[in-house]
Amino acid sequence: MIATHVIPDPVFDALAAGEGGPEAVRLLRQARRSRNLLLLRRILDGPCGPAAAPAADLLARVERADPAAARGVIDASSFGTWAARAAGDCPAHRHGGCGARDLAALAAVAAVRAGTGAEIAVPVHEGTLYLPGLGTATRLGPAGEALVVVTDRREAHPGADGARSPGHGCRVEIRLPGEVRPLPRDPGREGHDWQPVAFLEARHRGLALRLPLETADPRLPSLDTASARPAAWQELLRSAWRLLVDSHPGRAEELAAGLGAIVPLPAPARGVTSATSRHAFGTVLASWPADPDRLALTLLHEFQHSKLSALADLVTLHEPDGRARLYAPWRPDPRPPAGLLQGIYAHLGDLSFWQQRSAGRTAPERTDAVWRLALTRAQAERGVTEAASRLRLTRLGARFLDRAAQTVRAVRLDPGPARVAARVEAGTEAVWRLRWAVPDGTAVKQLAEQWRAGLPAGPLPPGDIRPAAGPVAGPGAEFGRWAARQRGAHRAPPARQTAEAVAAGPDRLERWAALAAAAAEERLPGAAVLRRRTELVRDLHHELAATAGTHPPDPLVLAAWLAGGPAAATGAGPATGEPRDTGWSAG
Repeated sequence: MIATHVIPDPVFDALAAGEGGPEAVRLLRQARRSRNLLLLRRILDGPCGPAAAPAADLLARVERADPAAARGVIDASSFGTWAARAAGDCPAHRHGGCGARDLAALAAVAAVRAGTGAEIAVPVHEGTLYLPGLGTATRLGPAGEALVVVTDRREAHPGADGARSPGHGCRVEIRLPGEVRPLPRDPGREGHDWQPVAFLEARHRGLALRLPLETADPRLPSLDTASARPAAWQELLRSAWRLLVDSHPGRAEELAAGLGAIVPLPAPARGVTSATSRHAFGTVLASWPADPDRLALTLLHEFQHSKLSALADLVTLHEPDGRARLYAPWRPDPRPPAGLLQGIYAHLGDLSFWQQRSAGRTAPERTDAVWRLALTRAQAERGVTEAASRLRLTRLGARFLDRAAQTVRAVRLDPGPARVAARVEAGTEAVWRLRWAVPDGTAVKQLAEQWRAGLPAGPLPPGDIRPAAGPVAGPGAEFGRWAARQRGAHRAPPARQTAEAVAAGPDRLERWAALAAAAAEERLPGAAVLRRRTELVRDLHHELAATAGTHPPDPLVLAAWLAGGPAAATGAGPATGEPRDTGWSAG
């Protein structure tokens, strides 16, 4: 099943622009299947090979009898995540706890779906046996493994033609010391200490989805932690699917070709959380989204991640740079190069969603969609500029980013929401710089000496971005309230007013955000420095304020001086620290 895969130029360009179509998605799925098989080969050739060999042999036997059943397991999210983990270093393989043994559960599922006779030992995790894509058997006691026995469908039902639903009609038993536990004849039905994986189905205008609500993987949350049961997910998916097919038919065709599973996550304290594993093509992890619009948006956003992860298996978009920590407007933490590209690409899906939403519906919903479209475009455009200036792109990477940028810039906005979104984005970046960027202390002192001497600042010293350690929260409630107020403000407060507020409270993040936003909106000298080197302006302000008596320096003047603007041309500031007339009006 391993093949050579080539992305034709038109397909690459269509994918880079954000879509690609169902044929492109099928190509990516096939490529991911080959990658999974190559990882399996690597595992079998490595120290964990003996632990995986019986399951690999069974999978090969199933593939000969029923290729579709084998492909279904190899394509599934659990296989990709298992293979990526087991192909890495595994210090436990010498002690019998090797993760490669978990392939047995996947091979057993393939045998059940094919109706192929098999006996295989499957690990039991704390009394639970997981058969991903099939179901979970509980209360199995302390045994470390159980024997899963599948009776060939033809033996279970002589004369059967094999056309029945996957797994239906097989006899499947879980054998433990002193106990034989049969599964239901139809594994899709609940049984004694057996919880099947629910399948969600949706069909509209001839386009269909059939997805497992995957809960039978030991590395995933259980259904018990989810905030909604399968029946609720089923109804929500049907509504979301109608919305997608009617409003986004091209992307719905992509989802029909590539979406593989939904994994229900526990509900966060507020909002909705979602994610995608780069090893699990087409699998969307999501907490209960409560309404069809949010589920539709989540599917579009997360599937973009799957597409780019699979494309990155085939082409190199950027050179490795383990030290790069980059600004992504949609995240509170610094991102690696691959994470920045992933975010840009996922936002292309969001843009298509909000663009369609902003064109109709009732007035309140349209107003909200117009705002979200404006903010999404501002974030995506800033992400593109960050990637273009900071990543070491390959030739194909530059072409990919150029196509993505064309999609972003093709979105037309009303001037009012666009101005507000730009204001929020400027403030967001300023606050991010204050949280993560660290200017060189010696360089700050040198700049202070140059300021006092009335000399030009010269080239700005480089800074560093601190790495994030553990989960990262947002910048805080005060900044959140500032950002929320912008939606109702026709324009930013005067920059002169915000500069005075900063001088009075230079440790308040939201005041620097307001200053960066106001300076950008008024196009003042130094606006770019206030936004993209905020930490340098702040630290220089602190350094000068500590020795400037009762007259702290004006942050607007400092920013203009650092930018080499008008303040530098006339002398940055007297050594006494007295405020100078900048020539800017309060309006």
